[in-house]
Amino acid sequence: MPHMPRPLSDDQVRLLRLRSQRLAGPRAAGVHELVRGMGGLQAQNTAAARLAVRARSAGLDEAAVTRACNQDRSVVRTWAMRGTLHMVAAEDVGWLVALLGPASAATGRRRRGQLGLDEDLCARALSALRRILAGGGQCTRAELVRRLAAEGVAVDPKGQAAAHLLFYAAAQGLVCRGPDLEDGEPTYVLQEEWVGSQPALEPEEALARLTRRYVAGHGPAGVRDLAAWAGIALGQARRGLRNAASELHEMEVAGEPAWILAGTETDGMDEERPLVRLLPHFDAWLLGYRSRDLVLAPRFARRVQAGGGWIHPTVTVDGRVVGTWRQRHRKGRLTLVVSPFDRLDPAIRPGLEAETADLGRFLHAEATLDIEG
Repeated sequence: MPHMPRPLSDDQVRLLRLRSQRLAGPRAAGVHELVRGMGGLQAQNTAAARLAVRARSAGLDEAAVTRACNQDRSVVRTWAMRGTLHMVAAEDVGWLVALLGPASAATGRRRRGQLGLDEDLCARALSALRRILAGGGQCTRAELVRRLAAEGVAVDPKGQAAAHLLFYAAAQGLVCRGPDLEDGEPTYVLQEEWVGSQPALEPEEALARLTRRYVAGHGPAGVRDLAAWAGIALGQARRGLRNAASELHEMEVAGEPAWILAGTETDGMDEERPLVRLLPHFDAWLLGYRSRDLVLAPRFARRVQAGGGWIHPTVTVDGRVVGTWRQRHRKGRLTLVVSPFDRLDPAIRPGLEAETADLGRFLHAEATLDIEG
């Protein structure tokens, strides 16, 4: 008999996704283990990326994430999924950029032209960047603009041109983020020097690997979820699922096919409730799927994303977003201010206090909790 996909309830989907994202069940013990298992973590905000690791790991602190990026090079920050800066496992950089970079570069061509970055200038800039950074060079964006000018490649230092040029260079597999300076300012390095030469993958094999990484870190998820997360066409997402089919198990979510990693435990998933998590800006819990309706009631959506792409830090209980939170620093003390959407159940407070204490431990700061309203 053909396999009949098992329908999952909303609660089951949330719990399975919490486990896939390491927000429930066993927590990751290392930065590389977590980032590789998730397929990547959004990293356009450095502090938020570190806190995304905190929420999914045990025993790590802020310094461990910094060390993994800056010294160990076990994880690397580059523009990958959706053309957005991500923290990815070092061994994944080459094939990810080769797979996703060309489409990202093509999408940005019109904007580059508006900024004076025509094809000729970009080609000359790539050659100059290779010379500037060769031999272990690590330069900030401002330093690169100055050195490009010395090479005869003029880029406006005040507007967005430099950022778009570096994005283009990263999409071509030439550069990636290097170590941050002490003040947090990023540097840029040659990708191949930073991570070493990596074997190329055929496009279909790369699609299969991308799909497996995504499903392992986000499942159960459907084809539209994969396409939205990765920033690829639906046809590519469908091929990825076909190519990885032997490693996946099909379920049913809201009447549509969805997949989990083969061998994933789907029975006996009782977790200690309530499961409270403080998630940072741009967290994968909200950005990892096509729709947020399963975890965020539409009437509260603008409390989390008022406009543009800015996603506020959220408080989740058993996977549902119940409020937002922010950090308040005063006289050397850290206070986590929680703004609930509705009155919070008193049973949630111990979980909030535990998360507050753990976040303070992660940041090496004494942290206290303040619940508004």
